[in-house]
Amino acid sequence: MALTKSDIVAKVHELGFTKKKSIDIIEGLLEIIKRELEEGEDVLISGFGKFCVKNKKKRRGRNPATGEDLMLRKRRVVTFKCSGKLRNKINHPEQSDN
Repeated sequence: MALTKSDIVAKVHELGFTKKKSIDIIEGLLEIIKRELEEGEDVLISGFGKFCVKNKKKRRGRNPATGEDLMLRKRRVVTFKCSGKLRNKINHPEQSDN
């Protein structure tokens, strides 16, 4: 099961913030991240990872349903690379210090 935005709001609420303040915090954080990515800036969250905007060139592609060849337009995509600390926590949860 995926962690949803409302789940994150609930966890922030458990830290002692009001429900409205928790929503405002999460919405504000997500808006900052979205705005920076829209401007082409990378977002580095220390100990978590880095969101990067990559430019993809126009290229040949194929419709998998029909097999038809087509040209894919140039576009920007967001990639995520987790930090070494997060990778270690995921791979060795018993060694992580909470």
